[in-house]
Amino acid sequence: MDVDDKCPDIAGISNLLGCPDRDADGIADINDQCPELAGTSKYHGCPVPDNDGDGINDESDNCPSVKGFARYHGCPVPDTDADGINDELDRCPSEKGSTENNGCPVLADFAFNADNVQFETGSAKLTKSAITELNKGVGILKEHPSLNVAINGYTDNTGKAAANLILSQKRADAVKAYFVKNGIGTDRLTAAGFGIENPVADNKTATGRAKNRRVVFKGNN
Repeated sequence: MDVDDKCPDIAGISNLLGCPDRDADGIADINDQCPELAGTSKYHGCPVPDNDGDGINDESDNCPSVKGFARYHGCPVPDTDADGINDELDRCPSEKGSTENNGCPVLADFAFNADNVQFETGSAKLTKSAITELNKGVGILKEHPSLNVAINGYTDNTGKAAANLILSQKRADAVKAYFVKNGIGTDRLTAAGFGIENPVADNKTATGRAKNRRVVFKGNN
């Protein structure tokens, strides 16, 4: 009867006091803020919102204002070590690293000066300053077990190129052997020689040649 009908001019449902419910969510259209979309009474007839538009409703979303993924409960892929590389791409997710080294650190990220790792002329014998610096490297490698290192050896241009290539390999091997002798696993180290390639200083001077008798340390993850 119209006297009991809240919507006397529109056909409706008896248990909604005569009002229609177009979206069949149990909330009469006159009280439904989203009358054509099924929702809940908590949200006045509208669905649970998804404010960040990531397909995960706010009640299930741990990061409701930032787009994320269901596997992370609505949050973005985490970056545990805050190095700008998300954990799914980071080979060292618990330790800051570089993009170039797949999220892992390299010796250059620490208090280590590779320029001090030099050799005597025509020899793979480490200088005293080289040993001092390599001892720092040993400490760093022990403290950071995720850190692997590629050791690349170089020479100055004294002598024949073929002989220098062999010498550069021996220099890289000498550094690797020093690390291994001091407790660093051989599986964390690689060594390669490149001879007179890529000089960093003028080979015409004694100072320049000394700088070119060197090893370069790179990430190897």
